[in-house]
Amino acid sequence: MTTPLELLALSVALSGVAALAGLLLARNETLAIWSAGLGGLLAGIAGVAAGLLALGTEPSVFNVAGPYPFAHFVLRLDPLAGLMVAVISFVSAVSSVFSLAYVREYAGRGVGAMGFFLNLFVGSMMLVVVADNGFWFLVFFEMMSLASYFVVIFDQDEEAVSAGFVYFLVAHAGSVAIMAAFYLMANVAGSFDFAAFRAAHPSPLIASIVFLLGLGGFGAKAGMIPLHVWLPRAHPAAPSHASALMSGVMIKIGVFGIVKVGIDLLGGGVLWWGVLVLALGAVSSVLGVIYALAEHDIKKLLAYHSVENIGIILLGVGTGMIGLATEQPLVAVLGLMAGLYHLVNHAVFKGLLFLGAGSVIFRMHTKDMEEMGGLARTMPWTSLCFLIGALAISAIPPLNGFVSEWFTYQALFAAALDGTFLAKLATPIAATMLALTGALAVMCFVKAYGVIFSGAPRSEHARHAREVPAPMVIGMVILAIACVGLGLAAPVIAPVIGGIAAATLHAPVAVLADGALVLPGAGARTVLSTPLLALMLVALAALPIVLMAVFTGARRGGRRTAAPWACGYLPDGHMAVSAGSFAQPIRMFFRPLYAVRKDVAVVSTAISHRFAALVAQTRRSEPMFDRTLVTPVIEAVTGIGRRTQVLQNGDFRIYCLYIVAALVALLLVTLR
Repeated sequence: MTTPLELLALSVALSGVAALAGLLLARNETLAIWSAGLGGLLAGIAGVAAGLLALGTEPSVFNVAGPYPFAHFVLRLDPLAGLMVAVISFVSAVSSVFSLAYVREYAGRGVGAMGFFLNLFVGSMMLVVVADNGFWFLVFFEMMSLASYFVVIFDQDEEAVSAGFVYFLVAHAGSVAIMAAFYLMANVAGSFDFAAFRAAHPSPLIASIVFLLGLGGFGAKAGMIPLHVWLPRAHPAAPSHASALMSGVMIKIGVFGIVKVGIDLLGGGVLWWGVLVLALGAVSSVLGVIYALAEHDIKKLLAYHSVENIGIILLGVGTGMIGLATEQPLVAVLGLMAGLYHLVNHAVFKGLLFLGAGSVIFRMHTKDMEEMGGLARTMPWTSLCFLIGALAISAIPPLNGFVSEWFTYQALFAAALDGTFLAKLATPIAATMLALTGALAVMCFVKAYGVIFSGAPRSEHARHAREVPAPMVIGMVILAIACVGLGLAAPVIAPVIGGIAAATLHAPVAVLADGALVLPGAGARTVLSTPLLALMLVALAALPIVLMAVFTGARRGGRRTAAPWACGYLPDGHMAVSAGSFAQPIRMFFRPLYAVRKDVAVVSTAISHRFAALVAQTRRSEPMFDRTLVTPVIEAVTGIGRRTQVLQNGDFRIYCLYIVAALVALLLVTLR
């Protein structure tokens, strides 16, 4: 029987083959697109199988000697890593299908290199989550960051290069923090193996320093506030199927790292660690959605929603850490399960939304929502899929986003009811901020969907748009079905993810489902049935149609159309609701928070300018070093060589004289 590690090895190997095929076939762009896309699809299928097999088994470990005594090559596929592998593989497989048509837009611009870096990116992410040695974890983490950097700057315009530069700085600053955390742990454990880290018992001070370094390093990769500055710039700059991977799965590796360091390696037994993660999650969720509301760029809007949803995931993780620190196993399992469930859900609906945005941009050739409008008539499949993704991210029942946010609320309520004073103080505030986040998210996606797909077209591209090719539609439909399935199948999925959370926490398994019901560990508090909720919503929508059919019958008139009333004025296209006018009240209400964002942007720009000045100064100082030290030495050696060239004038008789002179010299030395 094939083991999960063997399937994982097959998946990584297929990613490598697909990457090389895309590069080697770069001159034939059609073959490069299909080889990279189909190779990525096969790698994703193998990865999904490996991840799902690992969910219900004991951890699989592969351990061989490395090139150095401290660098044992250790891979560990446990249930948590299996969940990450399955999520990464599923989104990458769908993105590969989408790319078969989407990448044609980049014809003549190096699609072979794009396929190479994307498949390398996916393979390195898979290796990061299963690496069980600090050295190899950092190697694969750096490989992932570099591959994604080259994807971000693929367009090579000023915006992409600038976004890539900011991403490069933040990513490597995070890597340095993670490296420092691992060095501290290795100093205590005597090894870079994570197994030794787990068995080590660092002092409370060292453990807290390691946690803070890990939180900063992995938080930068996750895009949590205030380390999010790269995310709203890098995600819009990358191609849309790459944005789906970066936002859908790469930033989740940041969350995985926080769980890995805080819970798996350190045990997560300090209360303020959980409260800090909870606070960062609450701030990230609210500010992320507020900043998203002000955006007109569809991809930048979605990028800020990634900040928001990372915050929601951290709310669950922080609650789980609070439960672990206060010895409340139910709160711990419920909180971590809610975070992991939302991690899976966000990967699916954010991947769907980025692919939907990519489809719109594919036809519109702009990311500005103000130039769209009326696309639901000409792009019905894209419109339907984007609507499902918008409903899911807005936590509308019975879709997947609603279920995981419902579990997050239940974890916060449980911690508030049974926790310590600090937990009772922090968790109600977090629940309130989560409620505010949910309301603003609904408002934001009413704006996004309405401005893009409803109303009248606002540009020539919008008037003449048509549906995208079949591979792009298939990719979106698969993710849309997954959004529905992850919500309706919650009674089956919640216990599985709950088991992963319990195994990670070394806690008893909680009761999270009973038949078609899901419950937060105890049915006496509350229960939820997403299948029943779906039936009730369908019935509620059908009821007015049935009543109208019964009571009006044949008396029903036909549909009447007339010009809209515009307060006595002739209707004009500028009267339609725009992205800017829709968000204006929110911008006025939260003006101080937008001012903070501008200040952060000013600081970021100042840092970039300072760095550019440092580079310019270095360029000026380097020639001085050459002129004063290197160049004189080179000139002296060159002069000596030029003078000694007279000894080799090509005359055979002179060479014979040299030989005779050498023999005489040796004879004299011997005689003396």
